[in-house]
Amino acid sequence: MADGAPLIGIDLGGTNIQVGVVRPGAATVKDAVLGGAKKKTKADQGLDAILDRLGEGVNAACQDAGVTLADIAAIGIGAPGVIDPAEGVVVEAVNLRWNDVPLARLLGERLGKPVVVDNDVNVALWGERALGAAVGHEEVLGVWMGTGVGGALILGGRLYEGHWKSAGEIGHMVILPGNPPGSRTFEQNCSRTAVVDAMVRLIRSNRKSVLTDLCGGQFSKVKSRTIGRALEMEDALTVEVVEHTAELVGIVAANIVTMLSLPLVVLGGGLTESLGQRFVDLVQRALRDNAFPARCREARVVASALRDEAGVVGAAMVAAERIGAA
Repeated sequence: MADGAPLIGIDLGGTNIQVGVVRPGAATVKDAVLGGAKKKTKADQGLDAILDRLGEGVNAACQDAGVTLADIAAIGIGAPGVIDPAEGVVVEAVNLRWNDVPLARLLGERLGKPVVVDNDVNVALWGERALGAAVGHEEVLGVWMGTGVGGALILGGRLYEGHWKSAGEIGHMVILPGNPPGSRTFEQNCSRTAVVDAMVRLIRSNRKSVLTDLCGGQFSKVKSRTIGRALEMEDALTVEVVEHTAELVGIVAANIVTMLSLPLVVLGGGLTESLGQRFVDLVQRALRDNAFPARCREARVVASALRDEAGVVGAAMVAAERIGAA
């Protein structure tokens, strides 16, 4: 890989694709991201259509950054679900409806560049370690909350994949086994989707909430920022649901901190960003109430510093390391 050549970082989500041209070795995220582009994923249109939009996004980002594709050294992608990084295969991504998709090979053939694929939260947490909230930390848990819930682990200064390459899939942990099917896992209780569902159920049981006015009665339009606005307005129903969600997140984080003796938890994703420091503080309190032993209660909970740029920066940096070592 050419020294100093720019890289492409891609955050591939079930709803949106974010692409950035990233300068290796930059000291700040402002200096690192030279240009970018966003596209809708439109997962229902299938794999080929997504590959087309990925290519369009790469070209648009290059144009925005004032570079050409020929200038790019490598491409890194953070994709949702279980990934085999060594093979560049998306083993299973529920929100893309993909199974065993050789994404690195397919995109590499289209763009003529080496492509590295890893889990989306893995690369986001790696970006935080490089330029964000986890700088200088060797042991970190990442919890990203949006449409779903994803996680990542840095252990011994390296992303931890585990034997099955699926370490960090905390959204699928069963946390409430006594609940009915469909409401037992971390993701089924603490994702933005789950939070909205809980609020709508309460409203339909005759509870009052400003959410009804904020979305004009169209609850399908309630997004993370809508919940954040209702929280700012001290809406009682929203406060109740957010506090309950934060307690569950804090308990899950405390369990993992207890098991692995971790000093830092980074919270990211659209829901966390919209709920702000108040939510982070509530999670911190729940962690301190539940971690063991006492010294583990000193573990800090912090918000992502890179926010939307975490996945783009992290994907590019993961690509730089893996292609550079090849």
